[in-house]
Amino acid sequence: MQHFFVTPSQVKEGRIYVEGSDVNHMKNVLRMRCGEELMISDGNNQKYRCAVESYEEDQAVLKILEEQPIDTELSSRIYLFQGLPKQDKMELIVQKAVELGVYQIVPVCTRRSVVKFDEKKAVKKVERWQQIARSAAKQAGRGYIPEVAPVMSYREAVLCAEELDVILIPYELAEGMEETKKVIEAIRPGQTVAIFIGPEGGFEREEVEAALDYGAKAITLGRRILRTETAGLTALSILMFHLEG
Repeated sequence: MQHFFVTPSQVKEGRIYVEGSDVNHMKNVLRMRCGEELMISDGNNQKYRCAVESYEEDQAVLKILEEQPIDTELSSRIYLFQGLPKQDKMELIVQKAVELGVYQIVPVCTRRSVVKFDEKKAVKKVERWQQIARSAAKQAGRGYIPEVAPVMSYREAVLCAEELDVILIPYELAEGMEETKKVIEAIRPGQTVAIFIGPEGGFEREEVEAALDYGAKAITLGRRILRTETAGLTALSILMFHLEG
């Protein structure tokens, strides 16, 4: 069943009014006819099973058949602070992180980040990543479209994460798996969690120490060295299993 997102203001008296590019997608790409059913999420933990009622000049009118609570969101908001990787790896990271339940993705420029953007290119990249996040949220049946934040410096990212309840940073010199298990198991539903992932080459020692000074906990993801596009998804998978299990 097709899945679209609207804002709560588009839900009115038993009807949902779809606007913008989604109207063209429904009408001309998917060729959805009146009476066909689809799912709508309002981005506010509510979803609706609807049927196409009519197409107006600039909107599609949907009749609400059933209202359902959202059950696809994690009980904690997880923020992925991702060191900028080379090539198009960020697109894969965004897509899969959204599927795994991330709340927000923050691209971070670290000392070992090979990729450097000027302001104009950075804005365009973030717009592209946000489109990928939206598509992934639809595919995964999410009730919320995770935000891809503007590119931050490492210092900005650490200061931003300081406001969260738990900060995790996978690090090859972290203590063993038993200590990591204790850290993960101590995370409670409702807490906000930051995960810091370095780019190719990882973080410099000074960056790790800076995060630890702000309260981060160093964890291990196993005995093997993971690529940057694997490490964050591994950490998210572990947290998803912990929070949902």
